[in-house]
Amino acid sequence: MATDQAGNGSATGPTVLRMLLGAQLRRLREGCAVTRETAGWEIRSSESKISRMELGRVGFKERDVADLLTLYGVTDAAERESLLGLARQANTPGWWHRYGDVLPGWFQAYLGLEAAASLIRTYEVQFVPGLLQTRDYARAVIVLGHDRADDAEIERRVDLRMDRQRLLARADAPRLWAVIDEAALRRPIGGVEVMRAQITALIEATKLPNVRLQIMPFAAGGHSAAGGNFSILRFPDADLPDVVYIEQLTSALYLDKRDDIDHYAAAIERVCVEAEPPERTTEILEGVLRDYERVSV
Repeated sequence: MATDQAGNGSATGPTVLRMLLGAQLRRLREGCAVTRETAGWEIRSSESKISRMELGRVGFKERDVADLLTLYGVTDAAERESLLGLARQANTPGWWHRYGDVLPGWFQAYLGLEAAASLIRTYEVQFVPGLLQTRDYARAVIVLGHDRADDAEIERRVDLRMDRQRLLARADAPRLWAVIDEAALRRPIGGVEVMRAQITALIEATKLPNVRLQIMPFAAGGHSAAGGNFSILRFPDADLPDVVYIEQLTSALYLDKRDDIDHYAAAIERVCVEAEPPERTTEILEGVLRDYERVSV
């Protein structure tokens, strides 16, 4: 049974379980040549509802899954129970559910994907990646985007970000490959002392076996990802496609079409080539740290 990453058990959250179940239902439907329209009629719904179910973008009613399995000719009791059990698990709230008061719906999907990913590749222009932020740096970033929030709400948001970081210490932790633009290191978010601690934390992060950091220096000039931040998430299950995540001010884009994935995969490959190699990351960070130390003297 899937449980949250902040507690015990499997890291596979409800988002990915819905995607897995949706992919299996799609294969069953296509295998018996049933149209989405016919399937939608069977569960007293629409073609678009079937499409959303097969993409894992909605919750599953057990009755609907049972009716679809009957329509698709799935009569084996063990197979039916396996898929119905998956539907029940997919409706279990993720660990982030307790942060519902400060968590926008469009970001909940990302947390589910992040929790289940085996590889997270990200390019960051303005800030240090959330999974590598110190508490004080995270607070300073969050205040920038929520300047009207009271102290209690800010701390709730900071707690959420710190809880996210637990996945990097899991036994089955994903690999994080991050390219950070030099601008994010030079911008004194929270002040010099906060940045000194943040750069020190990044130096420590380079020692983790599942973390690879690269720096895109100012000297590189223009490059293939100059348009902004994005992340690509890959999953251990071969049935799940990579997902490109692009965060905006009040929403996010989730891209899973092959052409989109290929475009962003090529972009991040070029970024990794154009950035300084990982072997130089610690040296660069230590140079940035010395600059902040001179400022604070």
